[in-house]
Amino acid sequence: MNKKKAVWGFLSLGIAILTIMMIASGSKEFSLDTMMAYLSRANKLWLAAGLLCMFGYIWFEGYALVHICRTLGYQSAKRQGTVYGAADVFFSAITPSASGGQPASMFFMLRDGMNIPACTTALLINLVMYTLATLTIGSLSVLFHFNLFRRMSLFSRILIVVGCFIMTGLSLLFYMLLRRGEILYRLCDRVMEMLGKRKLLSNLTKKQAKLKKKMAEYQQCSDEIAGHGWMLIRIFIINLLQRLSQIGVTFTIFMALGEGLRTSVEGFVVQAFTALGSNSIPIPGGMGGADYLMLDGFGEILGRDAASIEMLCRGCSFYVCIITSALIVLAGYFMGRKRSLRK
Repeated sequence: MNKKKAVWGFLSLGIAILTIMMIASGSKEFSLDTMMAYLSRANKLWLAAGLLCMFGYIWFEGYALVHICRTLGYQSAKRQGTVYGAADVFFSAITPSASGGQPASMFFMLRDGMNIPACTTALLINLVMYTLATLTIGSLSVLFHFNLFRRMSLFSRILIVVGCFIMTGLSLLFYMLLRRGEILYRLCDRVMEMLGKRKLLSNLTKKQAKLKKKMAEYQQCSDEIAGHGWMLIRIFIINLLQRLSQIGVTFTIFMALGEGLRTSVEGFVVQAFTALGSNSIPIPGGMGGADYLMLDGFGEILGRDAASIEMLCRGCSFYVCIITSALIVLAGYFMGRKRSLRK
């Protein structure tokens, strides 16, 4: 959307290439031929299920946003929601922030006729439920598979625990910003004052008055959502399904490779650990850290060099996912431009 996003995009591409090179060079058993051999003998139905899970991660993200938008009175289509979800997934993957995709989603939501307070409310609700869903799956995985958690390296365990604390802190922060609009207002007002003192923002008083009006609308949206308890439960369930879709990619690939149900479930658990632990790495998409956690966990459950399987799982759940998201974003952007030109 801007030069900063483009810089992070190229940086993410560089990190991705470097990560793949390090995995390839650090494993004696890894080779492209080995990985292709795995693919050639894999069960194609389970591989197709993995791709479906990958797409589900994008689709459920957008469906949750559409569901919230409809509660706020905006009749967004599910097709539009897919673009919202893809924008969030793609830009979150190429920026180091936990909420890096929110401005991109907001761009499309504003273009479709939503106002800023409603967009902000919808995105914050979804962030709260997303972090709670990640914490729920990760915590249950540690609880029911503590022995696997204990067998992983000390560094992996530290990353997972730190990631858990970070996700807990983020969920509390997002909830406070959602329910206590005055906190968000004070933050925005101070930023505007700082920019005004440095002569980077003109008509400061007029803009502050506009901000105050928008924040009143934002609080009204937040209060309206708070009165829809069942809707919030549904959004949490949708986010659970979204997270399960992404983590389920590993399960389907393990099943496709004939690893058996028990080992495939353990692969799922390692991916759940990774979803928590990668949040403690301030790198776009948790690249490097996520790969380390998956390699460590897969090595424990497979008892051999797991680099090829890790590359397959990570490739489908992350790299193919962000490429798919990028294509959806591009299609949504240009189709949207054509619609606006016809108007």
